[in-house]
Amino acid sequence: MTTFEIALSVLGWLFILSGSFFAIVGAFGIWRFPDFWSRLHAASITDSAGVILLLVGMAIEAGLGLVTVKLVIIGVFLFITGPTATHAVANAALVSGLRPHEAPGLTGAEPDYQSDPDDS
Repeated sequence: MTTFEIALSVLGWLFILSGSFFAIVGAFGIWRFPDFWSRLHAASITDSAGVILLLVGMAIEAGLGLVTVKLVIIGVFLFITGPTATHAVANAALVSGLRPHEAPGLTGAEPDYQSDPDDS
């Protein structure tokens, strides 16, 4: 193996390990977060970042060929459908009246009508 092939293999494995890291962190997020909205966010990040990194790493490891073309097509499909599906699920939850979890003692930020932005 040449130095270039070794560097390419190391780069491919770095992408694969990074994608695996995102997938594992996303799985812990789905398990750990308190409400649907936080879990949906964790799942969408896993889908968008983790899977794309895994596919790029596999494409680098596969080299130029039909497998790489198939991996690119899968990546484009996931890149388009992942956020669309997440948006559809979030919209359905919002329309059905599902509200985010609010921690006790925390209140939403209320606007400060007393300060004038021109008084600087």
